[in-house]
Amino acid sequence: MPTITTSTAANGLPVHRIAVPGTRAVTLLVAFDAGARSERPEENGMAHFLEHLVFKGGEKYRTYRDINEAAERNGAVLNAYTSHDLVAFHITVRATHALAAADLLTDFVGRPRIDPEELDRERGVVVQEIARAHDQPSALADHLIDEAVFGEHPLGRPVLGTTEHLSETFTRDGIVAFRERRWAPTRGGAFAVGNLDSLGPDGELEELFARFPAVAEPEPFEAAPAQNLRILVTERDSNQSHLRMTYRPAVDVREPRRRAALTIYSTLLGGSMGSRLFDEIREQRGLAYSVNSYPHSYADVGVLQLSAGLESGKCVEAYRRMREIVTELRDDGPTEAEVERARAYAAGARAIAFENTGAVARHAAQQAIVFGQEIDPDVTIELLDRVTLDEVAQVARGVPDELSVACVGPHTVAELEAA
Repeated sequence: MPTITTSTAANGLPVHRIAVPGTRAVTLLVAFDAGARSERPEENGMAHFLEHLVFKGGEKYRTYRDINEAAERNGAVLNAYTSHDLVAFHITVRATHALAAADLLTDFVGRPRIDPEELDRERGVVVQEIARAHDQPSALADHLIDEAVFGEHPLGRPVLGTTEHLSETFTRDGIVAFRERRWAPTRGGAFAVGNLDSLGPDGELEELFARFPAVAEPEPFEAAPAQNLRILVTERDSNQSHLRMTYRPAVDVREPRRRAALTIYSTLLGGSMGSRLFDEIREQRGLAYSVNSYPHSYADVGVLQLSAGLESGKCVEAYRRMREIVTELRDDGPTEAEVERARAYAAGARAIAFENTGAVARHAAQQAIVFGQEIDPDVTIELLDRVTLDEVAQVARGVPDELSVACVGPHTVAELEAA
């Protein structure tokens, strides 16, 4: 059981310390409830673009070169991510350099210059990132299924945004205004995970994280809409297809135990090499080279996504049979043996992942900021270990027949509607 303590910086930002024994590393992460779903329509892509821009320099480390060279001098790995729910920045470093890493991270993230010249240069970089995603059929299918499920709601818009916004509408004033509106310390959190011996208890870490300005509590995000039951197809002349199928299970994802049961259900459905989808779609029938299922919990709604990469001539058959497997689980329920294997696999995979301090930090940010719940990684593993057959069967019964579908390949909507 890791030792966990929480304090509060002067600006109201919670600072969580998760001491993990037996590691030489520490990860420092800061995140805010300021992902793509908090954008206004004309701002789509701004949360992600801002993530890029802060790396161009702060008050102490003035340029991107200063940041990169400081990270290298400390033997640190810097990165960031933007999802629909969160924007997060993290640095992993050997424990003896923890305070230096915190100084670096809180300077350029907490006090970014957002230089106008760098802003214009970075536009082109993100436009290339968007173009690359559109050139990758699997990435395009991922974007398409979000649109199929959520429509014009912020959850249905791409995190990367559009080239039109990047090229034509984003201004420095607009980006700064978005940051001042959404990056509220009271809706965020800082996390120090790993070997914390060099951080000390004297408040120096809290002083560094107080560099983030205190801003007013932002307006709540727009609640998730009812599911759009649509089939969207991007036709491409290819012998390969990328299929996505999303269900809205009757699971309250704000309940940790229900999220755990959804994870076990998804694992036995298509989350492992022993799962029903992998065994039948890939091994027995040879319909797909890649097939899986994945549960995702946004702040207020859970979705179950099935995906397959396969030869185009087998796409319709695979789509039909994948739906039938979900129906069979709904009607007949899983077996005790399936649940036992899936429970062991999911809990084991999570325990292995939590050997990495960065994984623990990202999990803690999701738990604390998105759900306002327990950040102890051992609690999450224990919840998976305790999931029962009845709980998984309840999830299976709550997966409706209705679904949203997205496909990239030489297909039509009518072809999938007829399947």
